[in-house]
Amino acid sequence: MLLRQFLFIAVLALFVAVAGAQKQPVETGSVKWYRSLDEAVKLSKQTQKPILILFQEIPGCSTCRNYGQNVLTHPLIVEAIETFFVPLCIHNNKGGADKKALKYFREPSWNNPVVRIVSDDLKDLIPRIAGQYSKAALVHGMVQALQKRPRQAVPLYLELLDKELQARKSGLTTTYFAMYCFWAGEKEIGDMQGVYSTTAGYMDGKEVVKVEYNPLEVSYFALLQAANDVHCGDEVYSNRSSEIRIAKQTLGTRKAHPASGFKPDKTPKYYLNKTPYRYVRMTALQACRANSRLAKGMHCENLFSPGQLQQYRIAKEGKRNRLKVTIGHYF
Repeated sequence: MLLRQFLFIAVLALFVAVAGAQKQPVETGSVKWYRSLDEAVKLSKQTQKPILILFQEIPGCSTCRNYGQNVLTHPLIVEAIETFFVPLCIHNNKGGADKKALKYFREPSWNNPVVRIVSDDLKDLIPRIAGQYSKAALVHGMVQALQKRPRQAVPLYLELLDKELQARKSGLTTTYFAMYCFWAGEKEIGDMQGVYSTTAGYMDGKEVVKVEYNPLEVSYFALLQAANDVHCGDEVYSNRSSEIRIAKQTLGTRKAHPASGFKPDKTPKYYLNKTPYRYVRMTALQACRANSRLAKGMHCENLFSPGQLQQYRIAKEGKRNRLKVTIGHYF
């Protein structure tokens, strides 16, 4: 009896120890990292993929933990790293092989996160990413590195993610267009240049579309004209005096109003919501573009990553209980 108890406790302790050893540090996010520079170089030569190196302090400071939790857990970032790169993590506060790699790259120890993307001969493809602890900086660096690989096309989903993160970093502007039908508004406006998000809803008793756009890509005047040309800019609402002035000059004094009390519609992205794509986690820009294209009878598969398309196939097969996703939830 005692022997059985002893064996049970021993097995339980071993299980706990193994589980603890396999648990990934929070500083490294969700990426499946290699830990040997030599192995990473070998894989890089075999696969023709560049090496993405994370120099990370483990256990680390709040900056290191936040980088792992907020940047290295984004599903599209994780998927792109594991698909197009050989992921290598070097602990910059350890000895042995880590210290040797740190010395080779002349990286300081006990440092905040640093990312370097190198070829199989360990030469930098892009400038090291340091002092920039954001999704935008990492994704932009990944896209730049892939663009330097002659045989590697940058996938559209990663280009869109880069574009959206850069636009949100520079700052998006919000405005509202009123029209006969906000579903038609999302359909027409959602695929316009410079538009990053659309939301159907109500304001002042009218159907309106809330639009987030990048003023560095498209002027308000051009956006208003484009919306008006497809009968989706009958009236406008805005809290920016410059937009009100332009709208009055373009549409007339009585068709430009201050914005207040916007209420979103209960059915987000009507056309997308009628398909299994409603169960796929996606960015606001992907949702905006997909909804518009589906409304026009166009294909939208190329907007999504292989992982997202797998979610779509699962939903299409009726296995929606396997998708722990809230409808209309974006990341």
